[in-house]
Amino acid sequence: MQNKNNKGWYLLFTAPLFIIFLTVVVIPFVIGIYYSFFKWDGIGANPKVFVGFDNFIKLFGDTRFLESTWKTTLFTILAVISVNIVGLVFALLVTSKLRTSNAARTMVFMPYLIGGLILGYIWQFIFLDVFTLIGEVTGLENVFFNWLIDMDFALYALVFVFTWQMAGYIMIIYIAGIQSIPNDVMEASMIDGASWWQRLKNITFPLLMPAFTISLFLTLSSAFKIYDVNLSLTGGGPANSTEMFAMNIYNEIFGYGNYGYGQAKAIIFFLIVAAITLTQVYITKKREVEL
Repeated sequence: MQNKNNKGWYLLFTAPLFIIFLTVVVIPFVIGIYYSFFKWDGIGANPKVFVGFDNFIKLFGDTRFLESTWKTTLFTILAVISVNIVGLVFALLVTSKLRTSNAARTMVFMPYLIGGLILGYIWQFIFLDVFTLIGEVTGLENVFFNWLIDMDFALYALVFVFTWQMAGYIMIIYIAGIQSIPNDVMEASMIDGASWWQRLKNITFPLLMPAFTISLFLTLSSAFKIYDVNLSLTGGGPANSTEMFAMNIYNEIFGYGNYGYGQAKAIIFFLIVAAITLTQVYITKKREVEL
């Protein structure tokens, strides 16, 4: 009798979430797959022409899409490395005996609370005016100049701003992981004479694997899906050199009116992100250590 009552409560609270997930995620995704087999401009009054897999085949000859694929991959690799290194270093610092650790946590986490669009416009001002001014004053004009107008440096500017935005959030995950490590384990290693580096390498890092799994998943998926910072900071420029996956798909659908072709790109984008993130979770999960 008790089990039946519990099942009833489970169904009552789960059903609304299931309906929302079905309505917002599953049904639009299935409809998107359907439209990817048509040549259509997205206007309901205009005809849809069934083209089969032509939209998917066309992708392999689309140099602009392939270029955005390469740029997104490069950006993701650099961003995942930099965000996790900075987040982990800050987590180690603020969990040490630092007197200003609470203030440091707040300051590092603060950029994550600012929306991506606003963040991009703030850094657009910094690169345009502040960097240029510092370069003129110090004479280091090869380093301090407007990175956003340089085809090579614009991508690094995106990585820099994305790291500044995400590192605080990832730091919180690493802090939770560090604080979950039992004190008696650390104290026993110190009594045995283990150095700071030995404790970090042989105790902290292995026991932080669950935090690595979550942090890598979040940074991987966020970096692949970046759009708001990309739009406000560079707008895909200069000369489309920073047009990422999401922006390329948006421009294809709403800029050029190729709704079916854009949907085909979105499906491929989903498959790539899903395959990479699931592989990462599988690999890092296998390396997790339980006490």
